[in-house]
Amino acid sequence: MNLKRSQFLILSGMVASFGFAILVHKMIEAKAFKHSSRSASDSTALNATSQSNGSGGANFPARGDVRIAVISDLNSQYGSTSYEPEVTKAIALIPGWQPDIVIGGGDMVAGQSPTLSTEEIKAMWTAFDHHIGAPLRKARLPFGFTIGNHDASAALAVSGKFLFSNERKLAAAHWNNPKYDPGLQFVDRSEFPFYYSFQKNNIFYLVWDASTAKFPPKQLAWVEKSLASPTAQSAKMRIVIGHLPLYAVAVGRDESGEILDNADKLRLLLERYRVHTYISGHHHAYFPGHRGQLQLLHTGALGSGPRPLLNSSLPTQKTLTVVDVDLGSASTTYTTYDMTTLKLVDHQKLPRIIVGPNGMVLRRDVEWNELTPAERLLSHTPSN
Repeated sequence: MNLKRSQFLILSGMVASFGFAILVHKMIEAKAFKHSSRSASDSTALNATSQSNGSGGANFPARGDVRIAVISDLNSQYGSTSYEPEVTKAIALIPGWQPDIVIGGGDMVAGQSPTLSTEEIKAMWTAFDHHIGAPLRKARLPFGFTIGNHDASAALAVSGKFLFSNERKLAAAHWNNPKYDPGLQFVDRSEFPFYYSFQKNNIFYLVWDASTAKFPPKQLAWVEKSLASPTAQSAKMRIVIGHLPLYAVAVGRDESGEILDNADKLRLLLERYRVHTYISGHHHAYFPGHRGQLQLLHTGALGSGPRPLLNSSLPTQKTLTVVDVDLGSASTTYTTYDMTTLKLVDHQKLPRIIVGPNGMVLRRDVEWNELTPAERLLSHTPSN
């Protein structure tokens, strides 16, 4: 039977994508015995001689009770409907790692421009689904995501109305369309996709709208009520996801408006309800940190514009992180790839401490009592 041209192109694309995924997995397998990435707190990571991730023998730690793939900042220039090669690689690789869920740190599309028409915004979401959403659904992988400033910014005009109200309306329409169901077990979806909660594998996830630096009182009240709920507190672990981080880690993002206002107050709120990890994007720089009792996973960008870390001369990287969770010990192990080179990120080469305008973040394997006198002095000297 003859194929129509459109059918032929779709079939060809499927074959090419399958071949690409196999090729990338083979490349990683070949590199696995040459590269390791393990921090002192990741003591079980990367047993190169015996462990497999179940996707062709790639070098990975023993699988945890739960495996989470974390991606963020996928977009390119304003209005773009295309995605960079690192995004394509990541989406091809993720199913082979067999995560229980994929978490997105925001900026799935390239909005936040008043010049974009309704048709252009819809085209971006259609492109997102083609490149990311549909492949994840095909692999039957739930996708828990937060809204980024380029997806549907919550920035307000002087009048108190949303500056990007059309982008928010269209983002809500996209994600509430059953066709694009992210496959989540919702606890509260009344304000989905802007802030909501869900659970998976005995982990309670809360997503807040951190597309701007300010939280309205209504949302803060919802956050506290949700975290205090029996559902949240009976879970083995609690994870919060938002686009802007609490503390700055990247050059050019270490200023007001690029981090959440009242970060210490928010952190203490999360600690009060025993939140284990806050996952954020926006800074386009990977840094596995902690402050107080809260783990802080700053995800790197997969799309355009990776940024250098503060207090560091390291080159920029586009990263993907796989998190293995041990529910019994309430601990996590990170395995992070530079998706341009497919090499594992060496955590020991990352800065031990990063200091921004509203405070410091320690690398996740470094404790305050381990800091040198010079590092302690640095911690009292904001970057700006």
